[in-house]
Amino acid sequence: MSPNSSLNDALWIRQKAVEHTELFRDSIPLIASENLMSPLTKEMVISDFNNRYAEGLPGHRYYQGNKIVDEMETRVEELVKTLFRAKQADVRPISGTNANQALVFAFLQPGETILTPSLDSGAHISSAQFGAVGMRGCSIKNMAFNTDLMKVDVDGTRKAILAEKPKVVLFGFSVFLFPAPIKELKETIDEVGATVWYDGAHVLGLIAGRRFQDPLREGADVISGSTHKTFPGPQHGVIVGNTDEEKWKKVRRGVFPGVISNHHIGAMAGLGVTAAEMIEFGESYASAIIQNAKTLGGELHSRGFKVLAEKSGFTESHTLLIDVKKEGGGRQVAEVLERNNIILNKNMIPGDDNTKAQNPSGIRIGTQEATRIGMGRSEMSHIADLIQRAVKGANVKDEVLELKRQFQEVKYCYGKERGYDFIELYR
Repeated sequence: MSPNSSLNDALWIRQKAVEHTELFRDSIPLIASENLMSPLTKEMVISDFNNRYAEGLPGHRYYQGNKIVDEMETRVEELVKTLFRAKQADVRPISGTNANQALVFAFLQPGETILTPSLDSGAHISSAQFGAVGMRGCSIKNMAFNTDLMKVDVDGTRKAILAEKPKVVLFGFSVFLFPAPIKELKETIDEVGATVWYDGAHVLGLIAGRRFQDPLREGADVISGSTHKTFPGPQHGVIVGNTDEEKWKKVRRGVFPGVISNHHIGAMAGLGVTAAEMIEFGESYASAIIQNAKTLGGELHSRGFKVLAEKSGFTESHTLLIDVKKEGGGRQVAEVLERNNIILNKNMIPGDDNTKAQNPSGIRIGTQEATRIGMGRSEMSHIADLIQRAVKGANVKDEVLELKRQFQEVKYCYGKERGYDFIELYR
């Protein structure tokens, strides 16, 4: 091996990072589980925080050198509690699924029953038999679901709660179109003594922005979430709660030493910055996300696409789910759009079984990142037109590039006007 071969490998990887950045600079981003950090948040992620370890909780560490980390982590917890009006917060999970793992360890023993949505109704894989819940050895039962409305069937789920008497009731979706009926089911849940867990990974930013729903006031004991979807922070996780101290101790132990060691301190600092920004900008950002999703859903529907949940108004969140069987299926449509620099994902829809995971009948769209860079209702109409023409065989890549050139800065965050040296998104 030549002396320069390792350097060449490193430079090759760097070049791939440049190419990837350029791809998304020139693309319309519609993946429902992604977002952009603010410039100030980015600084936290690459700061010296990112090089350090801090096992445990502030004041009870296993490493020296954590005095400043302790101060920062305490402030981040307080910001998160303020933002979500929560009694408790744990900002250590390193992803949304990691937060879910912690709650599985906190609240469930092998053999105990959990009631969740099913995968084909939009649940996340962490609550499936082959995910974190199933690997814990839990008995998984499913809520009733109305596929026409794309909502939990309250009466059917009430019967399931009474029949199964679950230890935990989990409200959470990877395709989270409408608020979960926590209030409607809370009395029945209390009757069987179950813990109410809300997986807000996708809609955390909408909840922070006082939109969608307010799970803690509606009866949830805890909320888990990712911090990089509608909540536009670093790739990290969070748990907030309004529960009793005994349950919260179990949550703390579930996080550490249950499922993490070090908790990625740079990302945790970035979470704090994003929480501060969401306290100021969250309501306007969440409102714009939902407005854009509703607009895009209507525009796609008017162009002949089968946008699910038409009877319910398509969505109350950032997400749209579209049946594209007649257009060739989810995989074909997603790949055609990718060639035109429109980035979204294929997705299972109700009626698809697990054999359809790689070639499902639908596509999923999210508006949170497009909204983050300043796109509004007129751009949603333009995007619907580009999607329709691309699916019909037109090459719209140049038009996508022309549109995207106008939207290259992160909005809804601190910038020059607040004394912070704002930088361009892709510089």
